[in-house]
Amino acid sequence: MDFLKRAVLKIYLFWAVATFCIIMTLSLPLVVLPFVLGEKLGGRISYIFLKLWGYGFGLTSFIRFKTINRHKIDQSQPYIYVANHNSYLDSPAFVTAIPGQCRPLGKVEMKKIPVFGWLYPYVVVVVDRSSVASRIKSMNALKDKLRRGISVFIFPEGSMNTSDQPMLPFYDGAFRLAIETQTPVLPMVILNSRNLLPRIKFELRPGTITTVFLEPVPVEGLTMKDVAVLKERVYSQMKEALDYYNAYGAEEEDNIFLEPKTSFG
Repeated sequence: MDFLKRAVLKIYLFWAVATFCIIMTLSLPLVVLPFVLGEKLGGRISYIFLKLWGYGFGLTSFIRFKTINRHKIDQSQPYIYVANHNSYLDSPAFVTAIPGQCRPLGKVEMKKIPVFGWLYPYVVVVVDRSSVASRIKSMNALKDKLRRGISVFIFPEGSMNTSDQPMLPFYDGAFRLAIETQTPVLPMVILNSRNLLPRIKFELRPGTITTVFLEPVPVEGLTMKDVAVLKERVYSQMKEALDYYNAYGAEEEDNIFLEPKTSFG
């Protein structure tokens, strides 16, 4: 029975990867071409097709993407979205969850992935973390997006979490960016993605991935001296939410975690 189960999971994984590539290839011109209309308008159209890719991939792979607390987002202003990172499935999860467009910060290594790598530089601000010059350039690019009223998205852990802890320690980048640009941070937690596609074992399973938006964290009046405090507040807020949903689940629509217990001061 174990052999049969592993065989079925391998076939299912092959099917999901194949549909991912097919849908991404078909979506490629629809995502890339709108950028000729300009950064903001073109990006808005592009992200509509990118969301359709995410939902299409989920539908053909029997993975449901669910979102809680989207109503907490004020779409008239940009945010710096931050989320935990446990699986490759986090990418379609946040793309389908965030309303409108955003510009994620992504590692340069992802450009090597066939098909996906062709699309990557158009919708992602690419960074080579081994290069100081690249890190500075990417931060300047994110600041430019925020000035244009476009939200950005960052995994503050810096890499995928393969440890047995809920989250890895956060880097300063997202929080320095928030204070420098006076842009609120909007934490979000992605649930169950590691169970469906763990990085180490790399076996895909059908199921539901839930993205929960938490309370936005304002940064008005904060200075660079407050980076550590801001980072700790967001980390604590996200960990509280992860602990809550791990304990009680996220199956019911009225099971909503909103208020953090931590605060400045």
